[in-house]
Amino acid sequence: MIRIVDIGMNHETAPVEVRELLSFGKEELDKAVRDIQAIKNIRESIVLSTCNRVEILFTTERVKEANQSVTTFLSRMSGIARDELKPFLYIYVDQDAIRHLFRVGASLDSMILGEPQILGQVKDAYRIAVDNKSSSVILNRLMHRTFSLAKRIRTETGIAGSAVSISFAAVELAKKIFGDLTGKGVLLIGAGEMAELAATYLLNNKAARILVTNRTFARAVELAEQFQGRGVRFDEIESQLLEVDIVIASAASPEPIISFDQVRRIMKGRRNRPLFFIDIAVPRNVESRVNEIGNVFVYDIDDLKGIINDNLSKRQAESLKAERMVDEEVIKFSEWLGTLEVVPTIRELQEKCGRIYQGELKKTLSSLKGLSAEQRKGIETMTKSIIKKLLNDPILFLKRKGERDSRDLYLDIARQLFNLDEEKKERDETP
Repeated sequence: MIRIVDIGMNHETAPVEVRELLSFGKEELDKAVRDIQAIKNIRESIVLSTCNRVEILFTTERVKEANQSVTTFLSRMSGIARDELKPFLYIYVDQDAIRHLFRVGASLDSMILGEPQILGQVKDAYRIAVDNKSSSVILNRLMHRTFSLAKRIRTETGIAGSAVSISFAAVELAKKIFGDLTGKGVLLIGAGEMAELAATYLLNNKAARILVTNRTFARAVELAEQFQGRGVRFDEIESQLLEVDIVIASAASPEPIISFDQVRRIMKGRRNRPLFFIDIAVPRNVESRVNEIGNVFVYDIDDLKGIINDNLSKRQAESLKAERMVDEEVIKFSEWLGTLEVVPTIRELQEKCGRIYQGELKKTLSSLKGLSAEQRKGIETMTKSIIKKLLNDPILFLKRKGERDSRDLYLDIARQLFNLDEEKKERDETP
């Protein structure tokens, strides 16, 4: 019987210093896929490698031997002895493996619940497997069901609907203040990862102008060009505050970069148009007193953390709906997989009945002389129909057995009742 197995480690089971030993680059990943597929007892396989997880998903008819081979492969690639590596690994089989993959694709198993990046990474892993011809009927269908389910969960639940990263929360807060960010001017102070993420979210929300300033001007220009914006020098900050609507500050600085006096001066030139500061730096880039100025709104990282914690709670509540959807899909996929496993027995049963039909029909027709062509065809049609109807209920019964234990039991009984194994053995031994 074909089994589905997932062997891997993630952020919950292994520290980063272990995970990074199995972090495959593009060329290494292609080679890993080929090496896994070359293992004797593996029929199909997919390798998923991200900063937070490494997983080998495969199908096999010999679970114990395949598991040993895959664990040996991971041990060799990481340079960690098998016995030392095993505590960091999880192994899921059949429905547990299917459920795990569905949860990974839907971001129910991510460090940040509902984060969108993992689905793209799963799709990339599948594309590499297809390119290397290591994925076939079973894993192809499993991956497509994973993608479809992830889309449904994001559409039908609120699991990804609330900000849970600092940069995303900052932009969501700006949207709440202004209602719509279309046409708004933004100044990013600092050009690190959080600023880069914020710029991405701002562009997605149709912000018009993105200005970037950084102590290293070249880095400011580099980030600005990435988002069709403009780099400005640190000493231009005050003049730029006259023009923009939103300031997102994330620069590393021991002292505030934006002062109370500075903002009070520029507000006269702005004619009191609202100015919105989101200070996600620690220590803070914006002097706390700035919030006392009329039409100036300052939010720091603690304000955003409150929003994030509330939103995480909302996502947790929505995850209950998502988990139910996962369970439903696991049942459906397992039922489909079960029909694959009964196919050989059904085919052998049909072939045996076909041989009996041909033999008995030949004897019968040879003993009935003088039949017209139409009468002979009528007898053939009738006997075929009888066989088809007799087989219909047993075949439907076998296809409906979704649970592995009962399916295996009834397959065994069916093969014994119709003596399929003995006949197959005799045919195989006949020269």
